[in-house]
Amino acid sequence: MFNKATLRIHQFLPQSKANGPGSRAVLWVQGCTLGCPGCFNAPTHLAVSGETESVDSLFERILALGSSIEGITISGGEPLQQQAGVAALLRRIKAETKLSVVLFTGFSWEELARIGEADRQRAGADISTALPLPLLADVDVLLAGRYVAGRRIARGLLGSDNKIAYFLTDRYNQADLDRVPKVEVIITPAGRVFTTGIDPVHLEGIFD
Repeated sequence: MFNKATLRIHQFLPQSKANGPGSRAVLWVQGCTLGCPGCFNAPTHLAVSGETESVDSLFERILALGSSIEGITISGGEPLQQQAGVAALLRRIKAETKLSVVLFTGFSWEELARIGEADRQRAGADISTALPLPLLADVDVLLAGRYVAGRRIARGLLGSDNKIAYFLTDRYNQADLDRVPKVEVIITPAGRVFTTGIDPVHLEGIFD
């Protein structure tokens, strides 16, 4: 299957246990205009940084991991500011694998509903759906809402207590998210050390 869609990405991590249930690949997209004060992933904000990669190439990287992962987590940056590319990648994941999908967004459910309605009006479509965006049909867990530093909790994959976890399938529940480690330290084959998770330790050089 050939797809011309691309994504601007910040980093791809083949395995993590601190970004969703079980062992997961993690894709951080590059670019976010939401500007949440205190965001610990500030290096992912500039849209001109990172690298552009085709959806097909990213999918092949995920597929090559085989049974070493049970799913993929997509974070950022703001994934839904690259909606077309994210939708194309999720479509392939759900159609061609049994992997689960966890998606982080700084948008609230209500904001996503307004985005979806605007998209439908531009397309001239009159479709009523329970999901604000079609791509959410390919998502198991959506973590939605701005990060608010003054309401920080850093547990259950929620950075602050205003954020909401939406379980869009029955694959996971809140107990599964509560068991996810808050942080992990990763040493790459090249010797690079960085931390990841909902409560990362700030090490010099993280996400360089």
